[in-house]
Amino acid sequence: MAGTTVVVFDFDHTMIEDNSDTWVVEEMGLTPLFNQLRRSLPWTSLMDRMMGEIHSKGKTIEEIAACLRRVTMNPRVIAAIRKAHSLPGCDLRIISDANQFFIETILKHYGLFDCFSDIVTNPSTVEEEGRLRIFPYHSSPHGCSLCPPNLCKGLVIEQIRASISEKEKTRMIYLGDGRGDFCPSLKLGEGDHVMPRKDFPLWKRICDNRTLIKAKVYQWSNGEELERILIQLIDAGSI
Repeated sequence: MAGTTVVVFDFDHTMIEDNSDTWVVEEMGLTPLFNQLRRSLPWTSLMDRMMGEIHSKGKTIEEIAACLRRVTMNPRVIAAIRKAHSLPGCDLRIISDANQFFIETILKHYGLFDCFSDIVTNPSTVEEEGRLRIFPYHSSPHGCSLCPPNLCKGLVIEQIRASISEKEKTRMIYLGDGRGDFCPSLKLGEGDHVMPRKDFPLWKRICDNRTLIKAKVYQWSNGEELERILIQLIDAGSI
């Protein structure tokens, strides 16, 4: 395998089997309030508000972490990440609409944190009194009509491209499931690959707009298929 392969993962419903945000909301008994406020608040602001509610109920940051450690990750996805990380010239990254604390907690629990060279997501911080704060990745308008206001994944893909030397032969593999993964899929070129999860919003969007996608498309449904396709793409460049 010549050159560098940059593998970019979405997180929720791609690396893990759930949505980490709604998982915590449900586990903490806040679903009714979450649904009530969902119409009036942007998602990241809503999650920040939920973390405030959790703190006001006396729940600690460790209890939130313990909740996150119960999130399921398919063993074959874990194996795929470890195998890909071990291959020469393979650079693994995450671009996610979740948040830093959630992602890092889950990755460390499964022993995968060191497999990734970069994690682009909504930043978070724990205040002195133990209250978790969540902030949008983009603090100003990014001008993309396809993406939510807090994060344009397509812009991040362009920034990754710009950070790599033009002389370095590079290809990208993008794995995702949601509506927010369509924009970065459009930024991929003819030598790249996109892996949408079958029957999820990204897959449906690609099926409806196939001529707009320059990258080769490889659908997957479960961890076994993700592992097989991803490792073959990295090893051989094609299936």
